[in-house]
Amino acid sequence: MARKSIKVIRQELKATRHLSDEMVTRLATDSRKGVRQVLKTWQRKSKRRQQMVKSFHVRESYEHHLRKQGYRRIAGVDEVGRGPLAGPVVTCAIVLPTDFNLIKVNDSKQLTPKERESLYPRILDEALDYSIGIGSRELIDKINIYQADLVAMKHAVLTLDPQPDCLIVDAMHIAVSIPQLKLYHGDAKSVSVGAASIVAKVYRDHLMNKYDRLYPQYDFKHNAGYGTHEHLMALKKYGATPIHRRTFNPVPKYLK
Repeated sequence: MARKSIKVIRQELKATRHLSDEMVTRLATDSRKGVRQVLKTWQRKSKRRQQMVKSFHVRESYEHHLRKQGYRRIAGVDEVGRGPLAGPVVTCAIVLPTDFNLIKVNDSKQLTPKERESLYPRILDEALDYSIGIGSRELIDKINIYQADLVAMKHAVLTLDPQPDCLIVDAMHIAVSIPQLKLYHGDAKSVSVGAASIVAKVYRDHLMNKYDRLYPQYDFKHNAGYGTHEHLMALKKYGATPIHRRTFNPVPKYLK
């Protein structure tokens, strides 16, 4: 009986989550080095996935604890865009189902742009509900970034329908009459807040890409409004755009 080719074995392992001890032994003792290497690669990926699953379950612990207390509609809330010189601050409030199992969902800062873009539509597809809140440049300059952030978070929460019965918020307290857990580094500790951080980040990135087409000199597509060297040089050469924050240095120097 002809032996399976290395290519076939690789394809079969790619579609397999669990291998029997007998199969592991057979592949590990195969005379072909390529087969043994395919097995080692599969084992590394399997171990990494097991670690990801374990970490994901840890990030579910706050939601599980709150559900044991009787809460059923828990919203994770997070923001992105406090530090940039240009563009709005964007917040997201999101309610996930109890069987949510996208194990890669984590703090958006720990993911690559490609991973965030891949997770974004899948999160929105599985979410029970989500809402976006935006603190405009004008609002930021009027009441400061911290207060604008709170206003945007409150808007995101209050436009969920029906209203959540509990919030998990990343290091903030929102002025609403809903019980809330203030969780420092919540985007890395809670799956709900992690999902909110990804949605807010990708939503804002898409928005900054649109601004990039309006103001291509500033490279907003790559710097998202943050003060990179190229961005600062463009500010110096072309001045500030309507989306530059007037209260953020060094923008005031370049207002026309």
